[in-house]
Amino acid sequence: MTLWTAVLVASIICVALKTLGYLVPTSVLEAPRPARIADLLTVALLAALVGVQALGVGQTIVVDARVPALLVAAGLLLVRAPFLVVVVAAAGTAALLRLWGWAT
Repeated sequence: MTLWTAVLVASIICVALKTLGYLVPTSVLEAPRPARIADLLTVALLAALVGVQALGVGQTIVVDARVPALLVAAGLLLVRAPFLVVVVAAAGTAALLRLWGWAT
């Protein structure tokens, strides 16, 4: 299977899944349990993505400048800082730690 074949097959599957989503009755989607599951699933997937991107390099776990930057971002989010401030502070933290050679 070539790369283009895989991309086309994945695209067809995505369109088919999206079409199936339109066929689900609204009464099922508006029920409290599916809505709650969808909310929790979104948070769990986002947390998993952040964890993998912050700690993973290939098949190994690496603690580098991304971890303190993530902690700075979490702290700023807890005090309800504006999102732009959170992003700039986290990026600045990672950049300074890499510049100083503390967490490369």
